[in-house]
Amino acid sequence: MKVDFAAEYDVRAQIPGFEQVINSWTARSQAVQHQLPGRVDIAYGDSPDETLDYFSPTGVIKPPLLVFLHGGFWRKLHKDDFAWVAPPYLEEGVAVAVINYGLAPATNLETIVEQVRKSIAWLYLHADELGFDTDRITVSGHSAGGHLTCMAMATDWMARDSRLPADLLAAGIALSPVVDLTPLKEVPMLENDLHFTPERIATLSPCKLHPATAAPVIGSVGGLESNEFKRQRQILAESWSGVWNGAVDMADRDHLTLCEAFAEPETELFARSLALIKQP
Repeated sequence: MKVDFAAEYDVRAQIPGFEQVINSWTARSQAVQHQLPGRVDIAYGDSPDETLDYFSPTGVIKPPLLVFLHGGFWRKLHKDDFAWVAPPYLEEGVAVAVINYGLAPATNLETIVEQVRKSIAWLYLHADELGFDTDRITVSGHSAGGHLTCMAMATDWMARDSRLPADLLAAGIALSPVVDLTPLKEVPMLENDLHFTPERIATLSPCKLHPATAAPVIGSVGGLESNEFKRQRQILAESWSGVWNGAVDMADRDHLTLCEAFAEPETELFARSLALIKQP
């Protein structure tokens, strides 16, 4: 039976009240963005899209750093919708950087990947100024951000900049990640903006690449998500088996509430993520 990929990846249609949830994220983010200790709208590059927010836990010397990359199928959303991720991690002594990047179609996917790499390199090179532990940088992301998380984990940092170590990233957390871009060519709303040619699928699909180091990766998908998102997470586990550190499957979560669980201290996903972030 032919898979209806357009339906499988249409999370808006699958989740009642989708817009209300996204609007609530924006409101929550704005409520905390300028109250948290740290700095917002830091430029990591020349483009207006190349900004990040950095939040630091009070009274902690050299905390580990969690980098968060938002989703939106590379076409929507902004870092300003996701500052709410930070507070529970700050309370656990973890610094948090929320990254912004350009959106398709104005920004192509190669450039988005490059912007993410640029932001992480910028953070590492400014660690003394910001005050976090460069030996404990964990990159995380949801949906398209999960894809970008894996692309960051596949980066040859030393080839990019001799000032960067090969093992720049200590761990990765991929939430509802999209690691095989092949089926997205069959989703008109995505193909129209992102243009998935065979060459681009080969060079931009994490499942067709190799992690750059042995840094561990965990993944999660909601039990209420589509079969395609579940399959994508399984593809990551199989294709990156050498670094795969296990799945955190959240049976009662959909595509959006899985992202929320990442910042809810009572969930297994938060506990597993925190343990990975704080590993020695």
